[in-house]
Amino acid sequence: MSNRLYPIGVQDFESLRKDGYLYIDKTALMHKMVTSNRYYFLSRPRRFGKSLLISTLKAYFEGKRELFEGLAIEQLEKKWTVHPVLHLDLNIEKYGSVESLENILESNLSRWEEQYGASESERSFSLRFAGVIRRAYEKTSERVAILIDEYDKPLLQSIGNKEVQTELRNTLKPFYGVLKTMDGCIKFALLTGVTKFGKVSVFSDLNNLRDISMLPEYSRICGISENELHACFKKDIEELASFQQKTYNEIAEELRKNYDGYHFVEDAEGMYNPFSVLNTFANKKFSNYWFETGTPTYLIELLKSHDYNLDEVNGAMATDDMLNGLDASDSDPIPVIYQSGYLTIKGYDPEFRIYTLGYPNKEVEEGFIRFLAPLYTAMRNEAQSMFAVQNFIREVRTGDIDGFFTRLRSFFSDTTYELVRQQELHYSNVLYIVFKLMGFYTQVEYHTNNGRIDLVLQTPDYIYVMEFKLNGTAEEALRQINEKGYALPFEKDPRTLYKIGVNFSPETRNLDKWMVEGR
Repeated sequence: MSNRLYPIGVQDFESLRKDGYLYIDKTALMHKMVTSNRYYFLSRPRRFGKSLLISTLKAYFEGKRELFEGLAIEQLEKKWTVHPVLHLDLNIEKYGSVESLENILESNLSRWEEQYGASESERSFSLRFAGVIRRAYEKTSERVAILIDEYDKPLLQSIGNKEVQTELRNTLKPFYGVLKTMDGCIKFALLTGVTKFGKVSVFSDLNNLRDISMLPEYSRICGISENELHACFKKDIEELASFQQKTYNEIAEELRKNYDGYHFVEDAEGMYNPFSVLNTFANKKFSNYWFETGTPTYLIELLKSHDYNLDEVNGAMATDDMLNGLDASDSDPIPVIYQSGYLTIKGYDPEFRIYTLGYPNKEVEEGFIRFLAPLYTAMRNEAQSMFAVQNFIREVRTGDIDGFFTRLRSFFSDTTYELVRQQELHYSNVLYIVFKLMGFYTQVEYHTNNGRIDLVLQTPDYIYVMEFKLNGTAEEALRQINEKGYALPFEKDPRTLYKIGVNFSPETRNLDKWMVEGR
């Protein structure tokens, strides 16, 4: 068995190289960055390698040539000039108030001032930052490299609090603006984050940043490409295949289905989630590793503050402007869901510059739906909702229709996510979650249209054709199944066929009746 060291959670390039961890060589692209332009912004989902990229750039600008032995940049770089590096990591704090941001800025500025000096006249964070940059340049005679990791963490963590958002923005905007005013002293700057805040936010004055988040030439800067997967992990795939008693191609397909599919540019190759791939090889098993590290609270706040039809998430449409900049006051949560990695580019219409978005892979789709269940239903946590889904599957596989619908009613009772002002949307979203979860284990076709939902659910022994009505009657729903011929495609199928009409009552906010017709 392999004794390879997988860099799971290892984000420091120097320790990674010295301790012999696996490293997928991204240094050719990094060299292109540092020799092509000076100011950059990169957006990528969490756990996608942004911090390691920042750390690699830090080692490069500190002139640590020995760490790059055997990598592409060793041949590309001839000078290896040592530059002063100012590295700010905003990922290490929780931002419940502006004081949290002030504390981390104070800590970093004080450390830099110990090294490069301070001036009593520089009292604001932005003036102190500018002073540090100027003195670092004057002291070393080399321009400064500035690396800011998770620049948007304070804004994301306060996305539900407009007052705190405003205070944080007012602090960050002039601080980041120093990157423009001190241009003569700066060699290179990179800001990374999950999202790009635009409009009146921190980027409005910082127009010298080149956003490479959606550029084809940098689509592979983070993550694992198909070629990299097979070139770097061929032996790992073989060992996993042997362990799971499957073929190489079967494991490769399972990796692709679960972890591939992130498209940061239209028509670009899909990228694999590095965190999930590494964990799969290390643990010799497939799991929703990326989701198990936690769902950001800002996503929960967004979904709670917007009435959104969950059936429209997969296949959502977005313009260039929507994906390239957002503001906390935006009414559409889709750009944040996309930039956070829960949706990816599936198609693009160049004439109208409109993107079609969708879930990148099975891990994200299943994890996202599981995450939504406790928000929209009476289930208090994911374990409780998955236990209910397990029982749903058992009931439909054995033909226990009353047991199934009795359990389904419990999903609507005492819901934790109040959408009573949007009855139809709430009713539709709960059913969407339930049947989407069931769809990972059995065959489900689900359609919505103007206050009604039709659904076909198939198991090895049964076929269920269902019609759901809002504020109608179960009899009316069953009659529609027959009049519209919804069950006709299954008339000659040997499995037991059930036609079921169901009604949802706005008064009780629950299913009030179901009628069954079978053969």
